[in-house]
Amino acid sequence: MLGPDERNLALMRELQHLAPYRFHPLLDKEQLMYGDIGLEELLEKAQQRLDDFPEPVDAIVGYWDFPVSSMVPILATDNGLPGPSLESVVKCEHKYWSRLVQREVTDAHPGFAIVDLDEPETPPGMQFPMWLKPVKSFSSDLAFRADDEAGLRAAAAEIREGIGRIGRAFDFLLSKLELPPAIEEAGGMACLAEEAVRGEQLTTEGYVHGGRAHVHGVVDSLCYPDSSSFLRYQYPSQAPEELQERIIEISREVIEHMGLNDSTFNIEFFWDTDTDAVNILEINPRLSQSHAPLFELVDGMPNHQAMVQLAVGEEPTMPSREGPHRIAAKWFHRVFDDAVVDSTPSEDDLARLAEELPGATVDIIAEQGSRLSELPAQDSYSYELFAVYLGADDEDELRAKFDRCVQLLPFDLS
Repeated sequence: MLGPDERNLALMRELQHLAPYRFHPLLDKEQLMYGDIGLEELLEKAQQRLDDFPEPVDAIVGYWDFPVSSMVPILATDNGLPGPSLESVVKCEHKYWSRLVQREVTDAHPGFAIVDLDEPETPPGMQFPMWLKPVKSFSSDLAFRADDEAGLRAAAAEIREGIGRIGRAFDFLLSKLELPPAIEEAGGMACLAEEAVRGEQLTTEGYVHGGRAHVHGVVDSLCYPDSSSFLRYQYPSQAPEELQERIIEISREVIEHMGLNDSTFNIEFFWDTDTDAVNILEINPRLSQSHAPLFELVDGMPNHQAMVQLAVGEEPTMPSREGPHRIAAKWFHRVFDDAVVDSTPSEDDLARLAEELPGATVDIIAEQGSRLSELPAQDSYSYELFAVYLGADDEDELRAKFDRCVQLLPFDLS
């Protein structure tokens, strides 16, 4: 496992009653996710660990975004193990390449174009508002909304300043592929502009086996009022069945056209409730580990099951509605102004929450003594204090449980 963490490892260990799986760490999360990403060095370290491992290696898995998502196909191929092709993964992850491929099979996407970061101008035929983002980023890092020319130039300046951290590693990845001319010209440190789309957000979660894409769940992504920052991911989706069927069909067509195989995936959509139009936001050639506990709470099995079965060459067997709850959500408690964290919830606070809300799983994100703006993997507009996974019988109970979590988990900020 590339970069295992305690919560996901605990979920995966619950799969052991189904097959004789044993999980071993392959580099740690801090090496993979934080600081400047030296992809070539990370691959060398990972391969050395595999070469030195005293037992047979039957599968290589990872559930994090870049660079993990791109390391999995390289390491699997180099070691003769099942996995997706590097080209299909990069097609999904390179936001511009992904849009070009999407456009070949669907019109469910916004207008888009490359923007020159040195001389940013509004792309011909595109209208404000629009979003500017690197062709590769994660957790909404360096994604900025521009409402006019001045906003576009300001966003481009911010992106130009920080794009190299991931962009240089992404360029190394692109060097391993034969690229279409448009992608070769853009490279891994380009900036994409996309016309802003609005509406409710939904995500399809699925897998590809034998070249056929399957969707096993649709998740609602709900934002804070008047914000692009997520309040919660909620499963199962409350959207109309017809809409869910439509985005499932689009997901299948696009993923199969990408050539992705032997891989989990998730696709984020916007649904405009006024026009009934749907637009793909982005495609991830991996599962969402944020959704994993939701599938366990509702269906009885985390989506890690599909990842592991694919990695050992099996067709996934995902249960449906066999879990202890009818509805589940990952909630994010955020603030929208920068601050220093003077104190975080104590062990007694966490013990009281566990007693009052058995089954709740809490991730404390903000660290005592830190400045919120310096914490890793935050979006561009808010700061996450904690996340909590909750199950319930209905949405009212779910909301009441989250409100109680906020009361029980105090943070002092200055």
